[in-house]
Order: sequence, then C-alpha cells, then structure tokens
Amino acid sequence: MKHCLVVDDSRVIREVACRILEGLEFETAEANDAESALLACRSRMPDAILLNAPQPGGVAFLKRLRRERNGSHPVVVLCTTQNNVTCIEAGIVAGANDYLMKPFDQDVLHEKLAQVGLI
Repeated sequence: MKHCLVVDDSRVIREVACRILEGLEFETAEANDAESALLACRSRMPDAILLNAPQPGGVAFLKRLRRERNGSHPVVVLCTTQNNVTCIEAGIVAGANDYLMKPFDQDVLHEKLAQVGLI
C-alpha cells in the first residue's frame, strides 16, 4: 500500500484529503506545517506528498526534502487555491512534480495521481 503525507494548515482539508486517499487505497499521514512534514518524512519517507503550495515554508520544505536521504523519492503534488503562476512555478522549481487546484474531489485527485504514476 502506498503512503501519502498530506501537508496543510487546515485540519478540514487534511481530513478530506486523507479520506479520499484512503478510498484510493493509500495509507495516510498528516502534517500541519512544513517543519512537522519534514520530521514525518525523516521518520518515514512517503511515496507521495500533497503540499499546500502557499503554506509558509512550503518552498523551503521542498528544497530541504529533496536534500534528505531518499528525498527525491516522493512525488510531490502542490495543492493551491491560487491560480498564481509565480507560486506554482516556484514550487515546481523547488522540486514539486505537479500541482492541483483546490477544491478537488476523488475523481480529480485520482486523475492527478494517475498522471504522476502513483495509480
């Protein structure tokens, strides 16, 4: 079973994303900020990370993640409500694999995970 870390400062968003991912047969973990996410990755490197793109420290987290042992392994999908090309580009340059606009549902998340090779 693949493991996905959901990083978002909103508890509701984390819960909804985890419920969808579990329905897609992923094991999930949550982090509410970049520092907690890095600690979670050091404890168990996930196969995928859904990262709230504008989250404070998100780009710095990506840069630090990619320098960690096995940090190149997780597929990172930025999740954003902002259609801000600069924000998305900064995330991609820092190491994200793709992005997803919020709000999303099971079908949209399933399609994105298939596109990045996780399903």
